[in-house]
Amino acid sequence: MLVTHSLLCEKVQTYGSTARTLLQEVLSMSGSPWNGVQPWTESMSARDRIRAVAETLREPRSVNWVSEQADAAWSTTNEELQDLVDQGQLRRVEAGETTRYQPDYTRLLFEEIRTIIEENTREELRNELAAITKEIEEWQATYDVETWEELEQSLADGSLSSDELHERRDVITRWEEHMEDRRLIKHALALYSDVDAAREQLIDYNNSRQQ
Repeated sequence: MLVTHSLLCEKVQTYGSTARTLLQEVLSMSGSPWNGVQPWTESMSARDRIRAVAETLREPRSVNWVSEQADAAWSTTNEELQDLVDQGQLRRVEAGETTRYQPDYTRLLFEEIRTIIEENTREELRNELAAITKEIEEWQATYDVETWEELEQSLADGSLSSDELHERRDVITRWEEHMEDRRLIKHALALYSDVDAAREQLIDYNNSRQQ
């Protein structure tokens, strides 16, 4: 069944913005250290908080830093980070005498691409790519710009009304998401045959073992 533009777009945005969503949830629950973390500690376990912080890291961080952000004991944080490394979700980065941790971004990217391939046909991905490209071209024509960065610069135009500013900010956000979605879909289409073939080989292997 053909997936509609809006449905597939929602899927791809979910895959491509996992870290963004988690980060927003963490910030909304924890707030700054000065605002307290009681709502967060009540709604999530210590290990869940550690994982949430670890999955949203933008740069290598120490156990102490993650422990403070997650409001969790150092020993629990250290143990959970080690488990995430063993599971392949985090990488250790040595910085002098300090060990820091960061997500394995390459692994996360391939997992996102694999999920897109498994849940969508080639035709659905091609249709979504065409729909994204068309919408970007419409924005380019409407605002007489080539990129979302150029549109962002136009926000400094003092003649724009508050409604026009709100509209442009909304388009900028969607344009950025479209660029990320388009990148993921292009990767998925490029790797579709390889992933599909590997999946068929695995199915054949499992069937042969059951015989």
